[in-house]
Amino acid sequence: MGIIHTAEQYRSQVQPAILSKLEEFRLLGTDSVTEDDLWEFLMKKKWRKEKKDELKLFEMIQDILSVKVSDYISFATIESFKKNEFSLDDKNEWEDLLK
Repeated sequence: MGIIHTAEQYRSQVQPAILSKLEEFRLLGTDSVTEDDLWEFLMKKKWRKEKKDELKLFEMIQDILSVKVSDYISFATIESFKKNEFSLDDKNEWEDLLK
């Protein structure tokens, strides 16, 4: 069984840890992160490498609770740059940038 299948299998079981982490984010002033956003971060960043063994439930919870706001924001920033094409050929984009 691949690591992605293992993570998806336990998603409902780790949801309380995810919600707890999101509450911590909110207390630290990061209100815009959703449960799906955090899950995407975990899947792409924490659990992206294949392991010989299946991912254990306690490891998943430990990974969730160890996420730092700064790590998530760095990830989100890079993902945003990957998804959005930004060209400075358009005069309106220059004006938006210089506001």
